[in-house]
Order: sequence, then structure tokens, then C-alpha cells
Amino acid sequence: MTKQEKRIRKYAELFRVKPGAKVTLADDFDPGFTADEVRKKDAQPTLRRGVALLADYQARLAAQDTYGVLVCIQALDAGGKDGTIRHVMSGVNPQGVKVHSFKVPSAEELNHDFLWRYAQRLPGRGEIGIFNRSYYEEVLVVRVHPDNLDRQKLPPRSKRGDVWERRYREINDWERYLTENGFRIVKLFLNLSKEEQRTRFLRRIDLPDHNWKFSTADVAERAHWDEYQHAFSEALSHTSTEWAPWYVIPADRKWFGRIAAGAVLTHALMQIDPQFPQVTDERRDELQRIKATLEAEAPKGAAPDPFEEEQQERAEPVAAEQ
Repeated sequence: MTKQEKRIRKYAELFRVKPGAKVTLADDFDPGFTADEVRKKDAQPTLRRGVALLADYQARLAAQDTYGVLVCIQALDAGGKDGTIRHVMSGVNPQGVKVHSFKVPSAEELNHDFLWRYAQRLPGRGEIGIFNRSYYEEVLVVRVHPDNLDRQKLPPRSKRGDVWERRYREINDWERYLTENGFRIVKLFLNLSKEEQRTRFLRRIDLPDHNWKFSTADVAERAHWDEYQHAFSEALSHTSTEWAPWYVIPADRKWFGRIAAGAVLTHALMQIDPQFPQVTDERRDELQRIKATLEAEAPKGAAPDPFEEEQQERAEPVAAEQ
């Protein structure tokens, strides 16, 4: 295992919410945490190396076409969801990644069960799907603003007892079903401090080219800070499972949060360990016959196989150094 792979595994374990643990965000996770071995000046090259490794695994995932990966990203407003997606996924093949954001449910969506609209956007095999906010909104914003529950047209008995305990169980069961069918779920909570959120809001107001990012609704939601902290703590406690654990990413330092999020996603792909399909002897023989035909079509003066010659030229200096 390389030094990079060891660091990735370390981060994945460091930020993982142990299944069964009782989480209190304010006590258990520091939003301003940064690892000693990574400094801000090294952030960009570290992230680039991580993105390159992620891209390699994504290519193998797509070629194998057996597993899919669903990434759920949750955060409070200004938590850095968009930036994390943009930077961490910057080097992967966009054909193999689909990002979905979920806003206020439509009338059609409200006519179905609370997981229906998310099921419509699940990734296929060989794909990475990213939910920028996810079905966890159903136990977060809906819990903080229970009037949203009334809009879901639930029958009376579905609103009796502990609605949230029931939804945690239903989410856990659904995630287990997906996992057992070959879809790995990576759940990231970008943990932002209240003071850092205030600073980012002010930045969005002070910088003209950031004004579009700011919404007065964000300030209204900030008034519910303690309620959201409780809702997140409860969700992390009840839905971090062996098959779909949560990872709490320290988000006050954007540069480190992106490295950490990328490491957790890469670690999930490392555990899947997708491989390029093996070519059978019959297929290899067929490819050699096709190659011979293409080489015979080379124009006068052209190399029969320019790529093969290029590879040989690259290999010669390496052999000389050894």
C-alpha cells in the first residue's frame, strides 16, 4: 500500500461515524480540524494526486460495469457542497458522473412516498451519482419544519408515534437493499461552525460577484441552528450503519474539507476495487488479427503501429535508469 493510500484509509477511519454511536456534533466533531501531515500550501498538489487516483478508479468502475456508487452530501447553508463537488470531481470523466440537486418537492413528487423522487435519480452500474442534498432532508429540514410533513399527504396512522424513528429505519432498510444489490453509498456531512457560516454569508454580501449565492432564506434558516444541530446529530446516530456509514467532514477550512471528502470517496472505490475486464484468449487472438489488418493498411513511410513505437520509446529511458 502506498503512502497516499495509507493516508486515504486513515482519513476514512478518522471521519467515520461508528455505527451505533450516539453523536452530539458540538462535542464529537471539530469543524476546524486539519490533519498535521497536510498544510494549506500543499493542498492543491495533494488534491490533484487524489483526483488522479479517483479518476483511475472511476474508469475501472465504468469498465467493470458491476457496481455503482451513490454519494450523499449534506450540509447547512454555505457548507461548501457545490465547491466540494466541483473540486473533488474535477478530473473524472463527466460521462460517468451525474449530479442531482433536490429542491422543494413538486406536486407529482408529493403524490408518492418520501423516497420516490430520490429513487428516480439513482446511478446505474458503472456510474457515480451525487445527491447535492439527499433523502436525508426528509429527517432534517422536514423535522425542523414539520409543516412540510403535512404537505406529504400521509394517512393519519403514518403520522402517529415516532415518525423520525420510523423514517430512520426505512432509510436504513433502503440503503441496505441498495448495497446488497451492488450500489455503494458514501454519505458525507460537511460540518460547518456557526461562526464560519456567518463569515461566509458576509462574504457573499460583500463581494458583488457572490451576491447571487446569498438568499434571505439562508438567514432565516440560521435562526434554527440549534434545531438543525440536533436533527443532524440524531440522523448521524440512527443511520450510520455498517453497510452505509456516515463521514463527518470538517468544513471550516475549505482546502482541507475537499481533501478529506475526496479521500473518503476514493477509499470507498478502493474497497470495491473494480478491475478492467479480462480479455479471453479467443478475443486476444481476434484483436491480433485485426491489428495485423490495420498495420497492413499503413501508408508508405508510416509506422505500422505508431502507438506501439511510442510506447517502446517511453520504455527505453526507464529501462536505462534501472
